[in-house]
Amino acid sequence: MFTGIVKGTARLSALERKAGLSTLTLDFPPGFDAELEAGASVAVDGVCLTVTRHASGWAEFDVMQESLVRTTLADIAVGDLFNVERAAHDGAEIGGHPLSGHVDCTATVVGIETPENNKVMRFEVAPEWMHYIFAKGYIAVNGCSLTVSDADRASRRFSVWFIPETLRMTTFDAKTIGSRVNIEIERATQVTVDTIRNYLDERLGPLLPRLEALLGTSLVEQTTASLPGATQTKP
Repeated sequence: MFTGIVKGTARLSALERKAGLSTLTLDFPPGFDAELEAGASVAVDGVCLTVTRHASGWAEFDVMQESLVRTTLADIAVGDLFNVERAAHDGAEIGGHPLSGHVDCTATVVGIETPENNKVMRFEVAPEWMHYIFAKGYIAVNGCSLTVSDADRASRRFSVWFIPETLRMTTFDAKTIGSRVNIEIERATQVTVDTIRNYLDERLGPLLPRLEALLGTSLVEQTTASLPGATQTKP
């Protein structure tokens, strides 16, 4: 498990591509790999990877085909920087929200604004994942726990704000329009939405799309947004 609090950036120093597998060598920031051992888990841009080989200051990871297909790790090149976080230990403070490191999809940066001392990024995702993204809810972008500032179902887009400290510790300041990022949705939200969708589908069946068309909105989203804690934000 991870907390979504990125501990720095690591640089890709070597990349070996094989059939259905890529081997990555990452150079870590000072002190990041203290007591790191082979078999340990590290979140690399939000993807949970297992250390296969390690020496002071660097580690090697194998990335399987499924991860390559589902994440941005298929498009990387030597010299690229990645957000990294060690697996949480017992008693660790959850400064963000619990993450599994199992990326659900990718999103594309479609807008960037830079108000004073802040940065706002707007992302677009596939329609099936937009069901789980709500304003004031949690989302993980490249392994960083963030709060959704607004979400537009029609355009399949959502925005997040970055404070200077987050920009300093991560790779987000270097992202541009068109950049792809890894998305892990918040699991409690997914379970809630899927449960409600299944219930409504069982009860209403083919009437559900007609009712939603008549109302001009999603019954699932209305119900989910009204649940206690649905608008909870991080401190």
